[in-house]
Amino acid sequence: MYFDTDAVVGPAGQLEKGTWILDPDRSRVEFRVPLLYGVIGTVKGGFTRYRGTLDLEARPAIELVIDAAGLRTGNAKRDAHLLSGDFFDADEHPEVRFESESAALDGETLHVRGTLRAAGASTPLDVTATVKAFGEELEIEAHAEVDQRKLGMTWSPLGILRPPARLTVRGRLVRW
Repeated sequence: MYFDTDAVVGPAGQLEKGTWILDPDRSRVEFRVPLLYGVIGTVKGGFTRYRGTLDLEARPAIELVIDAAGLRTGNAKRDAHLLSGDFFDADEHPEVRFESESAALDGETLHVRGTLRAAGASTPLDVTATVKAFGEELEIEAHAEVDQRKLGMTWSPLGILRPPARLTVRGRLVRW
């Protein structure tokens, strides 16, 4: 992504009031899962359909809702398996959802604690995000690690899929 460094201003004043939405045309929601601790590779993928909001005055302050059927890894057979009951169980649980319980801004760093729900299960999740203001918009890059087994995603041939999965959201936030 291109960043206009001349347009950078502090995000605190902009984030304190109002609702921001994640612009799906200029954002990405991705995951990476190591195989055998990353020694033999990593399964990489993302989601094509999602919506997200950020409003530090609201409860929840942050919400990300992902359409599980929008999962893409570049391998149709693997995608079908990941959408099955062995992983996301998308027929029964069509959404992956994150809702914050707390969010605190420290300079350009947003510290978030919340709950991730997927495949009919949930797990607490700590997220660290960098938020930078660019004119009237915000650029966000958020990272979290989750033990996918806590969401019931335990299928692994010969035990090669290893936790934690790394979740990343990168993109633009625009005022709503």
